Amino acid sequence: MRTALDTVRLGQLAAIIRSRSISKASEILGISQPALSKNIRSLERELGVRLLERGRFGATPTPFGLALARHADAIDAELRTAREEIDSLRSARSGHVRIGCGPSEATRLLPLALERLHQQAPGVGVTVHYGLNEALMPMVRHGEVDLALSSVPARSIDADLTHVLLHEDAAAIVARTGHPLLARGKAVLPQHLLSQRWILPRSEELERRALDDLFIEAELSPPKADIETTSAILMKTMVILSDYLTFLPRELIYWEERCNQLTPLRILTPTWRRRVGVTLRARGVSSPASQTVIEMLKAVARSFGSKTTTSGK
Repeated sequence: MRTALDTVRLGQLAAIIRSRSISKASEILGISQPALSKNIRSLERELGVRLLERGRFGATPTPFGLALARHADAIDAELRTAREEIDSLRSARSGHVRIGCGPSEATRLLPLALERLHQQAPGVGVTVHYGLNEALMPMVRHGEVDLALSSVPARSIDADLTHVLLHEDAAAIVARTGHPLLARGKAVLPQHLLSQRWILPRSEELERRALDDLFIEAELSPPKADIETTSAILMKTMVILSDYLTFLPRELIYWEERCNQLTPLRILTPTWRRRVGVTLRARGVSSPASQTVIEMLKAVARSFGSKTTTSGK
């Protein structure tokens, strides 16, 4: 006979794993430490597996505990969405949406969508969490955000996530307006860039790998970065203030181009394009407020001249 798992104990387990401590989790949950320990032990007995390893340095989850906590987070997110939807229907409130957003999308796409949201659905509240894909995808999976706005793959490799394509963005090698390479007035070959100073994303980032490929295809060694960073703001600022070059999505420098601060170099190589979209939990149900935000994002993306479509699991 299968064990019926109650959401209370699942939530308690997730809280212990997040805080890495039964005592800290008991304070957060407002329950005594002995009672919390008793609940987790009863859950372990019912499942027939150990969920936590208890030691001097706190509570460490076993693989069974991690698996169960991951589902607990998703269940909690679905229950929260259900409560928000019921509240919205009952009291005509529009709800609240938690959005994870990448740096390029925070430059133009999301601000324009939020302004449109304010005009058309002013009752929808929004909290935005800023980060790179490596942080945003787990946040969606665990229900910490309702959706993420960032780069999306052509085909999902994670069965827990699904993607909605909004538009495609090109990337470019970027220099300050007035850089000596721009004074040539001609397209630049990859070999002209080898002696330049570079500030770049880390080697595991998509943009960095795409830049390396441009040089490898030209049978050249990729440039070495003088500075590596996860900060798009630092990259843009260093390029504006100096002769550094960088490689960034065009959306990320949209306003600086228009202010004549940054200029993409014309390079005689194929253009690298990046798919931008919304990521959701594959088995989740979006709240009416989340659906409204997605519609605003689609409308803005259409104004960029790109088609919208859905990419499945």
